[in-house]
Amino acid sequence: MSTVALPSHLPHPFSPAGRADPYPAYRWLGEHSPVYLDQASGMWLVTSHAGCTAALRDGRFSAALGQRERARDDELPASMLTSDQPDHARLRGPGAQLLGPAAVRAAADAFDAAARSVAGRLAGMDDADVARDIGEPYAVEVFARLLAIGSGARPAFAALARRVSVNLDPLAGPAAGRAGTAAAAEFARFMDEHITELTGAGVRCPLTRLAADDRLSRGEVLGIVSLAVIGGFLPLADLAGHAVYWVTAGEAAGEPLGRLAGPPDGAVDELMRLGTPIPFTARVTREAAELGGVPLAAGARVLLMTAAANRDPAVFPDPDAYHPERSPNPHLAFGTGPHLCLGAPLVRTAGGILLGELARRFPAARQLGAARWDAPLVPRRLRGQRLLLRA
Repeated sequence: MSTVALPSHLPHPFSPAGRADPYPAYRWLGEHSPVYLDQASGMWLVTSHAGCTAALRDGRFSAALGQRERARDDELPASMLTSDQPDHARLRGPGAQLLGPAAVRAAADAFDAAARSVAGRLAGMDDADVARDIGEPYAVEVFARLLAIGSGARPAFAALARRVSVNLDPLAGPAAGRAGTAAAAEFARFMDEHITELTGAGVRCPLTRLAADDRLSRGEVLGIVSLAVIGGFLPLADLAGHAVYWVTAGEAAGEPLGRLAGPPDGAVDELMRLGTPIPFTARVTREAAELGGVPLAAGARVLLMTAAANRDPAVFPDPDAYHPERSPNPHLAFGTGPHLCLGAPLVRTAGGILLGELARRFPAARQLGAARWDAPLVPRRLRGQRLLLRA
């Protein structure tokens, strides 16, 4: 059992001050107690890269049971996120028809057109709101093209995607939880009607192929689509903000946005490592296990703090700085093991396309003024960012 306590001068990562900057606490825990029994939550906090990696690859640490550790008591839709083997594999195989590498490669030209469209709308502006003018419009275009949503239905889809994204936060309060539950039901109805229309019109696309897979019920199809949007919309939308912050205004401040012009995949992975939009994932042990030399009883509630693991100095030299050329970069922002995020190819490809286009069109751009980290713990995102497009 953990025999140390987080010093009082360090804000707890879940406190308001800790949410703004959890990394001092993460560093202390990593150095002194990388498998730490947190008295406030009654959960084990795992902050080392080795510990998080081991648990993510170990079937004794249940993702299905971990999802029940949310502050809310409503049921999540059936998906890879809420299942263990063998159901996880049964859902993941068909899900690759929508989010796998082949589907993403086939949509790359559409993503490129979306990036050029978003950048083109910035051409006459001196500065822009990073989320409103860049990140969210691009995420809407990417998901709309991936899901074959026509231009007429995109405003409704965009509104639902923003609303349903509150379900990312496992600690959302009662009001936000109710809003998220209602949005999830509306989104499922929207997509159900959309799939019916596509199928009736004889449209062949990744979404209709997924819907026609006889290994899945219609509810499971909708669960996979919902998970893709809930888990991917805001992280993709916020990638531009992380790029602006870490490249032009963060701890390595002073670089122009053109620094993104290096390998796009390298930039995306490094930004995901530094930002880690979903900073932890929950597991519950199905049987007794050991992690980092610490014995865990069956039923132990465990939070794998991937944001902390992604700055573990034992794995990442100069861990708090942006190094797009970092290789290897075994970050855990997409997880690892059986639950490796199925949407990782989408974020890497679509994100890399957007970053490359912004670097090409606005190489001298920089963050204008200060930005603040948002209050919700998940996803970790910036608010109030503006981008000065021309020096």
